Amino acid sequence: MFVDSHCHLNYEGLVERQDDVIEAARARGVSTMLNISTREREWDAIIGTAEKADDIWASVGIHPHEADAHPDIDTAKLVARADHPRVVAIGETGLDYYYEHSDRARQKASFRAHIAASRETDLPLIVHTRDAEDDTAEILADEMGKGPYRGVIHCFTASQDFADIALDLGFYISISGIVTFKNAKDLQATAAKLPADRLLIETDSPFLAPVPNRGKTCEPAFVADTAAFLADLRGEPVEELAAYTTRNFRTLFDKTAA
Repeated sequence: MFVDSHCHLNYEGLVERQDDVIEAARARGVSTMLNISTREREWDAIIGTAEKADDIWASVGIHPHEADAHPDIDTAKLVARADHPRVVAIGETGLDYYYEHSDRARQKASFRAHIAASRETDLPLIVHTRDAEDDTAEILADEMGKGPYRGVIHCFTASQDFADIALDLGFYISISGIVTFKNAKDLQATAAKLPADRLLIETDSPFLAPVPNRGKTCEPAFVADTAAFLADLRGEPVEELAAYTTRNFRTLFDKTAA
C-alpha cells in the first residue's frame, strides 16, 4: 500500500472529477493521501475533502508564491486552523526564487511564521524550495536553534549537499515523479542513496506526472509508478519501499496514526 504524501485534490484538473480520482488511487493501492493547501481561500474546501474520507488528510499553509497576497496570515492564524482533527501538517511554505511571484523578504517572513506554527502545534512542516537552497538552509537551521520542529522537503530537486543539511536537521525528503524524468540524473543519484527511514513519495498532482504518464494530468494513483521506478533505482522490491515509506509517513505525520 502506498501513501501520496503531497497532492492537490482541490486544484483544477482534479477537483472536477475528485471522487473518480480518489477511487482510482485506491484501486492502485494508495491507502492515504495528504491534500495540501497553498492559499487561505482553499482551507475550507481542502479540510472539507479530508472530512469526507478516512484515508484523506489536510494541511494548512501559504505557498511562497502567495506570500505577498497573504500579509495577514501569521502564526496565530495557522495554529488556530491546525486545531482541526483532519489537519495534520503546516504548509506548504518555503522559498521560491525561480518565479519570484512574491517579494523575497515577505517569503522569508511567511516561512518563519509557518515554522513557528509547526513548533507550537508539533505538526510537521511541509517545505517547498526552488532556487533558494542557501536561504532555505539558513532559515531552517536558525529556526531549529530557537526550538525543535520537524518536517519534510517536498518534491525534492535540490543538491546532495542540501539533502545532507536537511537530513542532519532531522527532516524527511519526499520524492516526486520528477525522479522518473530522463534529465533527472542528479536527482536519481541522490534518491538512490537517501536513507530508507527518511524517504517519502508523492505526486504533487495535478503536476509532474511520472513516466509512463507524461503529458497527462497527474493524480495520486500515479504515486505507484514513481514508487516502482524508485524501488528499481534503489535495487529493492517495490513492496519493501511501499512499506517503509508508509511507515515513515505515519511516523512524521503522527496525527494520522493517533
